[in-house]
Amino acid sequence: MENPAVEPVDEAHLIRTAQTGDRSAFEELVRRHQHGVFTLALRLVNDREVAADVTQDAFIRAWRGLSRFRGDAAFKTWIHRITVNAAWSMKKRTGRHRALPLEGAPPIADTTLSGDLERAGENLELRHRLRAALDQLPRPQRTVVVLKDIYGWSHGEIAETLGITVTAAKVRLHRAHHRLREHLEGES
Repeated sequence: MENPAVEPVDEAHLIRTAQTGDRSAFEELVRRHQHGVFTLALRLVNDREVAADVTQDAFIRAWRGLSRFRGDAAFKTWIHRITVNAAWSMKKRTGRHRALPLEGAPPIADTTLSGDLERAGENLELRHRLRAALDQLPRPQRTVVVLKDIYGWSHGEIAETLGITVTAAKVRLHRAHHRLREHLEGES
């Protein structure tokens, strides 16, 4: 005899249920979003242990602030904004004042060009140059670059997540791209 198919629970229902204090509903929200939150944290802090701490902090903050979640934005957007803030707070607590390197981030350039070792070497060199240039960016600019150029978020999503205007997101991205270009041209 077959088991009846279990219908997935609607996220809006999970949120409403979790807002009443139901921990199992919140645990399901965590299960659904933990990978995305951890990946974002890792790209922002570039350290697996710190990213795990940021992820935990983000979900603790989400649990504590869940009653204030109105649903104006998607839950994913809301938890990502909390994650960005948790990453920034973690950075302040650790006393670091420079941008963190992107060592754990996925490759920016394709280094697996089969049969074309010269081109693969050039791409590897470019990837290292881009990472060094990203390390030079101030944290707000670097965050926008990570969200836009690595994650592919829209300016609206970035603005909503960071609590800034779309114009401010565009300006930060433009300034970051300009600084990256200057840094890369200065190396040539």
